[in-house]
Amino acid sequence: MKRFVVCLFLCVVSLLPFASLHAEEAKLKVGFIYVGPIGDFGWSYAHDQARQIVEATYPWIDTVYVEAVPEGEVEGVIDRLINQEKVDIVVTTSFGFMDGTLAAAKRYPEKIFFHCSGFKRAPNMATYMADFHQVYYLNGIIAGALTKSNKLGYVGAFPIPELKRHINAFALGARRVNPNAEVYVRWLQTSWYDPAGAKEAAESLIAEGVDVLAFTEDSPTVVQVAAEHGLPSFGHYSPMYKFAPDFVASGQLVHWEAIYLDFFAKVYAGLYTPKNLENVDYWWLLREGAVELGADFGMPINPVFEEKLKSTIVNDPVYGEISVYDLVFVLLKAMADPEYAFSPFTGPIRDRKGNLRVPEGIRLTMDELITMEWAAEGIVGAWPGEPE
Repeated sequence: MKRFVVCLFLCVVSLLPFASLHAEEAKLKVGFIYVGPIGDFGWSYAHDQARQIVEATYPWIDTVYVEAVPEGEVEGVIDRLINQEKVDIVVTTSFGFMDGTLAAAKRYPEKIFFHCSGFKRAPNMATYMADFHQVYYLNGIIAGALTKSNKLGYVGAFPIPELKRHINAFALGARRVNPNAEVYVRWLQTSWYDPAGAKEAAESLIAEGVDVLAFTEDSPTVVQVAAEHGLPSFGHYSPMYKFAPDFVASGQLVHWEAIYLDFFAKVYAGLYTPKNLENVDYWWLLREGAVELGADFGMPINPVFEEKLKSTIVNDPVYGEISVYDLVFVLLKAMADPEYAFSPFTGPIRDRKGNLRVPEGIRLTMDELITMEWAAEGIVGAWPGEPE
């Protein structure tokens, strides 16, 4: 990451002769809007950690933030950031902020807007996402090897395409090494940050016989509940190893700063302006360094689980007889390859109703991934919006 930052900074410096007078004469002020509290140890926490890295790295940036903003109130917060805080760039960090951000972008055409996980853009509004479907696939492989009951549990906040994509990837990974594995899903549909709901959902899944847990909710509650029952789990967005060091097998870690450092540098250099962002969409994965496999940074797999994964040998359709541990790292390398050597959503893939969703040899496009509604084979439970 340090090398990335140095190279990026040198690129910015080389472009400064072409930068706007505004960029040369004043700092950029960036306002971040979070859907949850920065102490959630999940999504909003990770975004705020990245904000701090950006401010520490670039002396020409000042930042402010507003936390725990209900999705329906984002426009009023944007108005305040622009009119009172005098920000140049507004960063909105929740899918539910999308329409409000777009409306504000139209009202403030001279400002720049950067929206996370959405798909609507404007001349002054770009979008971005550090997506976890690759990492969830690897987590699924680990989970499929660790389960004894063949029942994996997943606690999801809301049934949007992003979560459906991730749950499908998790299920596909699990069934690659364990064709009998099933993923039992519980939706909260209350809030992204709902520790009480997450605890209840996790307990319910465990009562049904689930013995490995993953989730999308912005607290460490699920890993803590799993640990209380002596069960392995997977952290989400931020390192959650410290909350259950003997039970967090791996997880999904994000580096939002990789995207922020790139985008803000290009704004500062004058490459991105309020007039040319309509087709700017960051979709960054393992190869760009935006996401990482791990229970903690630098810990792809918790050492507690290494022996079990190394001793579990599977007959893989591509790599033949191989340990689950080695399979994880072979696929991690393939997915991080600049040529994108492997995609978890490469056919043939059928949904749980038996429909062929991805033909053999075909891989889903980004547009197909971000609009995913179907449920993969092996998924059990309610799936709002599931197509026929």
